Amino acid sequence: MNNAELNQRRLQATPRGVGVMCDYYAQKAENATLWDIEGNEVIDFAAGIAVLNTGHRHPKVIAAIEAQLKAFTHTAYQIVPYESYVTLAERINDLAPIDGPAKTTFFTTGAEAVENAVKIARAYTRRPGIITFGGGFHGRTFMTMALTGKVAPYKIGFGPFPGSVYHGIYPNAAHGVTTDEALNSLERIFKADIAPDQVAAIVVEPVQGEGGFNVAPPAFMQGLRALCDTHGILLVADEVQTGFARTGKLFAMQHYDVKPDLMTMAKSLAGGMPLSGVVGRAEVMDAPAPGGLGGTYAGNPLAVAAAHAVLDVIEEEQLCQRANQLGQHLKEVLEHARQSCPAIADIRGQGSMVAVEFNDPATGKPSAEFTKQVQDKAKQEGLLLLSCGVYGNVIRFLYPLTIPDAQFTKALDILARVLKG
Repeated sequence: MNNAELNQRRLQATPRGVGVMCDYYAQKAENATLWDIEGNEVIDFAAGIAVLNTGHRHPKVIAAIEAQLKAFTHTAYQIVPYESYVTLAERINDLAPIDGPAKTTFFTTGAEAVENAVKIARAYTRRPGIITFGGGFHGRTFMTMALTGKVAPYKIGFGPFPGSVYHGIYPNAAHGVTTDEALNSLERIFKADIAPDQVAAIVVEPVQGEGGFNVAPPAFMQGLRALCDTHGILLVADEVQTGFARTGKLFAMQHYDVKPDLMTMAKSLAGGMPLSGVVGRAEVMDAPAPGGLGGTYAGNPLAVAAAHAVLDVIEEEQLCQRANQLGQHLKEVLEHARQSCPAIADIRGQGSMVAVEFNDPATGKPSAEFTKQVQDKAKQEGLLLLSCGVYGNVIRFLYPLTIPDAQFTKALDILARVLKG
């Protein structure tokens, strides 16, 4: 079976709504390397969309899953609980930047975590309204589609969406949107759409993921915290893509001097296993009545075991420091490429959550076409890159933080060649 034959089978067997980027099929993977079914080797700078900060099949993650497999695979935590879930909650409570006593609960997907953060916020405040931001991405379920501030491809043909959701403007220096303009957009929402005393939560990504790796300025985060404190609104940080060392700290909110009331997490929490969670102030987390939170697979024991290993690896291998080192090196390569690539409009990021934005040099407009060319040329040389951004004109870099130095250098050489044209 080759890639082309398997692709034909996929088109016949699965719906087109599941958009598949690559035309090759994975056979095996190790750390930052994928091999397809034809034996081709690929340097993986996608990491399953930011899921593999500790790499494909980290030995400690494999060992933890194997050990749990020999004990039990599923009981449903709400029916028969297990210690590993409690211990992981304790570890997250200690690590998360939450003010005062914290509590954590686990789910399966990032969207599920955000859905439950909304449930918790509404239960605590007894208010309906939720404010998010243009360019934000929070998931593919109905509530999280409503929260998401990007129509294509996530919302087309799926409405109507749940109500009482409003979108502010997110600061974006590359597009001339200041922090003051962004904060003023919330005041306009309070005047035009919903009174602040009816808003349960403001949900914000510290670094927008699908929206283009836009980093929230400190003054913006401070403004949100002040606004929330003034009106009794909860500040919810969506750390699904930013969490677990990607930005150079365990959580991106640790870059700021303000703390959220709730935080969502998923993706790299469990090294490739499906696990998500919500951590928050204990009194807020306790708002829903018993039975109001949970799920059949929520906090699956295999995934929880993997998450314990991930936290150990991040600490033992100093992945926060490594994220900063790798990200700095990548930014230097991109800055050098800028001299010979006039399409580069912006280079930005935090730690190893780095992106490069492309505009058409002739018009100054966002260029999804050039971005696709960069992706395709890199793919031909065995480097897998992901795009993002409201205009589809941003390449984001999501390599495993465990990538060997020599392989990272090889990938950056490919990138430099591709950008030189």
